[in-house]
Amino acid sequence: MAAKDDFGRAGEERAARHLTANGFRILDRNWRCAQGELDIVAETAGMLVVVEVKTRASEAFGHPFEAIDRRKAQRLWRLALAWIAVHPDEAKGRHLRLDAIALTGPDPRTARLEHLEDAL
Repeated sequence: MAAKDDFGRAGEERAARHLTANGFRILDRNWRCAQGELDIVAETAGMLVVVEVKTRASEAFGHPFEAIDRRKAQRLWRLALAWIAVHPDEAKGRHLRLDAIALTGPDPRTARLEHLEDAL
């Protein structure tokens, strides 16, 4: 696996720990279908939450949240609906929310973490 991929996976692991520590229950990680991949699917307080994780070593090329443009957000909504279609029991009776987590720093384990709820 490339160093970039390892870096991103470490960021996703840190994001999952952050969510769990804040009362979220992780339902799925790195879920894939023909349309793409969801980083994290979780639930909290009756809410189904799809979380996009962006990990960057620095802000030299912009803030990690800037990588989530309108097209990416629309794609995440489509992927969230595809996940629900495959997991109807997990989604039943829950509202859907899309969150974003940004990690910025040379080491994902100690990077600054920002969590935007209902961001997309």
